[in-house]
Amino acid sequence: MVFDFLQPVSPAVEAYVSTLSNQTLGKKVVLHTQTDFPVLENIAIALITVNENRGSAKSNDDTDFDTFRKTFYGLYPGNWNVALADLGTIDAGASLEDTYFVLKKIVEELIKKKITPVVIGGSQDLTYAMYRAYDQLDQMVNLVAVDNQFDFAKENALPFHSYLSKIIMDEPTNLFNYANLGYQTYYNSQEEIDLIEKLYFEAYRLGEVSNHIAVAEPVFRDADLVSIDLSAMQSSYSGNFINYQPNGFEGKEICTLTRYAGISDKVSSFGIFNCNETIHEAVLVAQMVWYFVEGFSFRSNEYPFGSKEKFIKYIVPIQDEELVFYKSPNSGRWWIEIPFLVHVNNKLKRSTLLPCTNEDYLAACEQEIPERWWKAQRRNIV
Repeated sequence: MVFDFLQPVSPAVEAYVSTLSNQTLGKKVVLHTQTDFPVLENIAIALITVNENRGSAKSNDDTDFDTFRKTFYGLYPGNWNVALADLGTIDAGASLEDTYFVLKKIVEELIKKKITPVVIGGSQDLTYAMYRAYDQLDQMVNLVAVDNQFDFAKENALPFHSYLSKIIMDEPTNLFNYANLGYQTYYNSQEEIDLIEKLYFEAYRLGEVSNHIAVAEPVFRDADLVSIDLSAMQSSYSGNFINYQPNGFEGKEICTLTRYAGISDKVSSFGIFNCNETIHEAVLVAQMVWYFVEGFSFRSNEYPFGSKEKFIKYIVPIQDEELVFYKSPNSGRWWIEIPFLVHVNNKLKRSTLLPCTNEDYLAACEQEIPERWWKAQRRNIV
């Protein structure tokens, strides 16, 4: 069984949890201990740590996840009804590919069980293994990365700086969209920025997201897999002064983004990577996971769409098109329809709904075609 590769939480964590108040998360999470593995029936979110850093410049010494776990389990939950399990740690395999394989199979199995895996630790190339978990799930994948770089292959690049190239190039090619939130231009060559445009992917500069963070909500609402690189954080907030970052997201901003990821009905796997084991980062990651779980608890279950009849439909004539918008009367959120085009080869084999904003609808009424819709149309044509 693939879960046999998971190592239990340490005795130190078990002992710490035993001292906590009954109101804390530690007393509400089912732990993989030395003697018991969690019963996964009715579990909604499964926490996994991965002790694998060979994809980065960091040595692959054992990573200490105990500080993160103790910090997370010492927090108090909100008014949630979310069943959590801590499945323990994936230790590094004989090769990096071995670790990829184990992580892929575990994530795949959890998604099949309708359990959302939350993966912590290791270098960000582990995103590739999580993406490959969708190979057997017969669906296209939307990947959202919170990162200051695009992680295309550069000359002599390590895997954590080139995993996106593997995702794009390796078969089977299940990627429908890649969206980057928080890139910083001086970390990305003009060729990479041009390639993002050529592939009709989405990229939002750090300032664009920080100045109007709600722009990220529809992006997460359309995501299947979310990958967060802690290098996107300001060092003054993350405490990572080993790889100093004078600019990046603030603590409140990154927690807002993780809450957006959690509240998305479509997000089925979530990862936080490039942790550097500082106490500051352990506290930050614990709070990020807390906000993800809180968002998860407020999911409105509006995806997948059982019936559009429950939505308010708006038709906007624009140029030679008719844009069809839908608004949820429950959440007030908006979608725009990507039509199925006859006589062309569509990647999506039916019409689908793309998350958008009220501002997109208002702009369409002023005869402006939303950029996200335009890009999605072109990605859809093979």
